[in-house]
Amino acid sequence: MVIRSRYLEKIEGAFNVLPIVILIGARQVGKTSLMKMYPFSGASLFLNGQDPEVSSIFQKLSDLEAYLKVYLNPEIKGMLLIDEFQFIPGISTMLKVLSDKHESLKILCSGSSSIDIQQVVEESLAGRLRVIEVLSLSFEEYLLFKDAKLNELYKGYDITAGESAFSSQLLALMKEYLLYGGFPRAALTNNAEQKLAILDDIYKTYLIRDVRSYIKNEHFLGFNKMLRLLAAQTGNIINVNELSRESGLPYRTSEEYLDLLQQMYIIKLIEPFATNKRSVITKMKKVFFNDLGLRNIINASFQDIDFRADNGALFENFVFQELWRNLLPSGKIYYYRTKDGAEVDFVIEQPTNRYAVECKFSNLERPIGVRTLKSFAKNEGISNLYLINQNLNTDYDQVRFVQGYFTDFIFRG
Repeated sequence: MVIRSRYLEKIEGAFNVLPIVILIGARQVGKTSLMKMYPFSGASLFLNGQDPEVSSIFQKLSDLEAYLKVYLNPEIKGMLLIDEFQFIPGISTMLKVLSDKHESLKILCSGSSSIDIQQVVEESLAGRLRVIEVLSLSFEEYLLFKDAKLNELYKGYDITAGESAFSSQLLALMKEYLLYGGFPRAALTNNAEQKLAILDDIYKTYLIRDVRSYIKNEHFLGFNKMLRLLAAQTGNIINVNELSRESGLPYRTSEEYLDLLQQMYIIKLIEPFATNKRSVITKMKKVFFNDLGLRNIINASFQDIDFRADNGALFENFVFQELWRNLLPSGKIYYYRTKDGAEVDFVIEQPTNRYAVECKFSNLERPIGVRTLKSFAKNEGISNLYLINQNLNTDYDQVRFVQGYFTDFIFRG
């Protein structure tokens, strides 16, 4: 089993101060595996919230306590793990009473939709739980799945050291990631046909099992068309009027389904950065996908990354994912674009620092000037400037040039 240590550390940190932790994220990103690999030295019990028999146990506190005394331990202390907990009716009230009454009990849950979680997690659990968003594999985790020794070399790399002896291996795996994304099951096979079959299964599960229950039957074809339009517009500003017109969905419905796609962890929308309202070109949002493999299966496109028109968009989406995973609590990511054409791909606001980032899916023979990035950063007082590219790792004219596979490193040190 591949250990995803960053998430385990987040879970451990949460349990140090709270009795309940909820893992939330898309299907097939590894939430259940994380629950099972969490290192807990005491007694533990794993339950499946989709099992009707499990649901019935949670309908009465005395029945639940009797069950836990037998299957966990007589003192009801240790770790209770509940997969897909949102399927259990009245679960929030029961978790509140259980955690309040049994202080030595820790509860780790998982759920696949923030819509369901919001409905389940009521105000009664405020102050008792922490929600941790689980995403598909980061590039560092992807390396761990593909080559543990290369992962060790990667983690020990000094970003100020320039080129490395293993750059070609990292670049090849990054390009593979740009096509197939970071779903763990897809990462574990080297067979391209199997990767596609796994991604297709995940896509159909979303459409048939999950999303379908939230949309009207007469909107299903329009929803599918809107999803393909979004895949084609990855990394671009989206116009809801255009989406509505081209998909045939009403404007308000299009907005609702965009929100649904975010809550189902299929896409993320980011807002424009603005300090001078008059210079902002639009209030419209940019769209990115939570997983590139899912995006590419929706777009039905797996051609060689070096010879496709959308490779720049995929690379920008990849950088966005790496940046998003490193956001601290209250951290934000924006894009910047003005009426006169000035543009910065990402502006990151962390609680203690800010960053401005440009992306170029290019092999650069030498550093290039980035006038807009520097001008923007000067006006906003941002000193951390990065140009993420394929091959160049160096400092030039106050800008740090970093290979895409080291995007994660810009937040270190």
